[in-house]
Amino acid sequence: MTTITTEAATIARWDDVQHALTGGGDGASCQCLWPVLTNKDWQQTTTPERTEMFREEIDAGPPPGLVAYVDGEAAGWIRIGPRTRQARLPRTRMIAAASTEPFDDESVWAVTCFVVRREHRGTGLNAELLQAAVDYARASGARLIEGYPVDTRGEKQRSNDLFHGTLGTFLAAGFEERVPLKPGRALVALDLSA
Repeated sequence: MTTITTEAATIARWDDVQHALTGGGDGASCQCLWPVLTNKDWQQTTTPERTEMFREEIDAGPPPGLVAYVDGEAAGWIRIGPRTRQARLPRTRMIAAASTEPFDDESVWAVTCFVVRREHRGTGLNAELLQAAVDYARASGARLIEGYPVDTRGEKQRSNDLFHGTLGTFLAAGFEERVPLKPGRALVALDLSA
């Protein structure tokens, strides 16, 4: 029987974070900094610079995400944290226009990235990561969590296009679809104060 666990991404787990991110797809080059950097800053950084920036973010804390383990091996990653620490969100027009929450509110968190190693895809690991992220956000004092998933409408899509997560995964975790962002994308939210 497979055992799945999740742990907060601390500097002691740096090698595990890297293992989770480098199992195929854009995780290795992105280093999950796409949500954190403005477009200008993103364009001006290299992969080694992003890797060092990500290491510094994790070292400074609090943990910006969680690592999923399958039978003790790092297999997946999710970014979860206050929107105030994810600079791209208020600068993304469709998100800024759709969210009714103030972007300076520390109690509003966002899930902005999923990465699952190729050998663990299709096993439900994203659902496990999202549930653990909800628990982490709740324990950390979040009032509301937003997500910006892809509505696959049951169609197969490239893994690199699904880093936002899928609408079905969020809805199954209790999130409500609030507003469409554009065709195939939606803003979802989970009110933790209810």
